[in-house]
Amino acid sequence: MIGDVAVGGDAPISVQSMTNTETTDVEATVAQVNAIQRAGADLVRVSVPSMDAAEAFGVIRQQVSVPLVADIHFDYRIALRVAELGVDCLRINPGNIGREKRIQAVVDKARDLNIPIRIGVNAGSLEKDLQKKYGEPTPDALVESALRHVAILDGLNFQDFKVSVKASDVFMAVAAYRKLATQIEQPLHLGITEAGGLRSGTVKSAVGLGMLLMDGIGDTIRISLAADPVEEVKVGWDLLKSLKLRTKGINFIACPSCSRQNFDVIKTVNELENRLEDIETSLDVAIIGCIVNGPGEAREADIGLAGASPKNLIYLDGEPNTKIDNTAFIDDLEQMIRTKAREKAAQSINIIAKSH
Repeated sequence: MIGDVAVGGDAPISVQSMTNTETTDVEATVAQVNAIQRAGADLVRVSVPSMDAAEAFGVIRQQVSVPLVADIHFDYRIALRVAELGVDCLRINPGNIGREKRIQAVVDKARDLNIPIRIGVNAGSLEKDLQKKYGEPTPDALVESALRHVAILDGLNFQDFKVSVKASDVFMAVAAYRKLATQIEQPLHLGITEAGGLRSGTVKSAVGLGMLLMDGIGDTIRISLAADPVEEVKVGWDLLKSLKLRTKGINFIACPSCSRQNFDVIKTVNELENRLEDIETSLDVAIIGCIVNGPGEAREADIGLAGASPKNLIYLDGEPNTKIDNTAFIDDLEQMIRTKAREKAAQSINIIAKSH
């Protein structure tokens, strides 16, 4: 348990992101944590590089509701302090926070306060002896590093941890995770580290994490982008939705558009995505610009728009429902989608109530 979020086993795969504000700037960090949470993050990681940042973290913890993971390197005293201040998970590498007594102190504190630990191995910061042994980062090097840290926690009889073995190279990361998954029973946190900008990083993350998730590997994910952390959360959710591992919000089915389109498909989809970001009910919405694929796709969605001239045809739950002018319809379509989302949410509540 990371706060109130279950990780591992049959629990849903959690979506995580990380703040990029100065942690000592409490106001900015709180605002970003809240924005990340609103986008759908289950967990938020915050870097805590100093004791000043640790004190700021305590103030931040009091002002936000999402579970927080503290990212800590080298100084075991920071880990002890944020544990006292209410951290939900510690991201450390036991081997780099000093002597055995220091590691013992952190683990004892984590055990006493029921705080799990994430071991975070990264291809860019492997131990010097492993760099020398392997010559360069490799999947085997990543796994060996992870198992060293696991052995430390095992030796202290601490099992409440998860592990990540991240690399910017997709194939290296995938191979490392696949190997590690055969070595330990604890949950795995997935990520392609330093994946790149919004477009290229999304592609690399989708390829790498998609392969692992299809293998049944992975319990939490973070999409690492040189972009607004909110975008990381959106991409993470889109990835899980595409693999039907979790559902949240609207799944848009939209054609890429061509000269057959009877309205501006791209503009319509972009506008609806922006307007409907607040909807959390799972809903399939098809926006198809012509009558070639329109009716077929629209019938399979909760709400479908099949382009035709002079009026587009709206399908509701697979049946033709109404026709709508193809020159000014976004407002009307938005309201239809919102109405359908409310109805579907109410149905879900009734089903849950009857089951209890």
